[in-house]
Amino acid sequence: MSTAAEYFGEAVNAFADGDLNAALTYIREAAAHDPENLVYAASVTYLENRLAKGAANAYASPEGFREFVRGGGNIPLYENTSAALRAVYRQYTAFSLLDVGTGDGLALIPALTSTISRLDVVEPSAALLENLEAQLQQLGQIYRAFHGTLQGFAANSSDHWDVAQGTYSLQSLPFEERPHMLRWLREHSDRLLIVEFDAPDFRNPLAPERIQHVLARNQLGLAEYAGNEVVIQGFLMPVMWGYFDRATGRLNYEQPVPAWVQQLGEAGFKQVTTELIYPYWWASAYLIDAR
Repeated sequence: MSTAAEYFGEAVNAFADGDLNAALTYIREAAAHDPENLVYAASVTYLENRLAKGAANAYASPEGFREFVRGGGNIPLYENTSAALRAVYRQYTAFSLLDVGTGDGLALIPALTSTISRLDVVEPSAALLENLEAQLQQLGQIYRAFHGTLQGFAANSSDHWDVAQGTYSLQSLPFEERPHMLRWLREHSDRLLIVEFDAPDFRNPLAPERIQHVLARNQLGLAEYAGNEVVIQGFLMPVMWGYFDRATGRLNYEQPVPAWVQQLGEAGFKQVTTELIYPYWWASAYLIDAR
């Protein structure tokens, strides 16, 4: 090996095999070959901490995520996301809404309109849900909240909604579970709004082109949070290395927008349109509108 990128590839494969010591050795070589690369330097720190303290889920503590989504390119990304949702809401005089994976409401709260006659929110993070509920109560918005995953919610709900939505959340559905959950959403809603990134197919995250894609894109992302270790070590690094972690399972199961469109058609939606929301550093974000 002669390049930093090649050492990074070796580090990723060693990490996937569970050999953290080898992964750290390789990533240190990558950093030595290219000390200006933010990904290599941050990865050295992340792997050292992981060896010392063990694995930590990116969503286990909300601080890193909260600072991440409220900084960098996320500011225009979420502004555009809320505006796109609000434009849909204004098409109704009254409608019921199910929001899956609401987080602390960064996309939902600015989009709220008086036309929402019934609101249900589903969120697996207790800390984020607590924050969301406080905001909804302060606004006087009537709602019902479910603490858990969409799978758990679907197993205990027979309700129907005019609109269901998932903003950057349905990517958390594993590939094998996604078709079933999209069919459930088809059966329980008249319209489904999905906001997701037009990411490459990550079914084989260890493919050399995927490893290099993750490297290049995270170099852009880390530049937006340079010096913010809460975001870098508390969120960006756990997410990035989570793509390759066979031991704890992946956090994200992203796919290209055309794959979403195809799966929605297979789930029973008759009309599916897409609209560019924002050219984000990781991948361009789209509103996928299915009826």
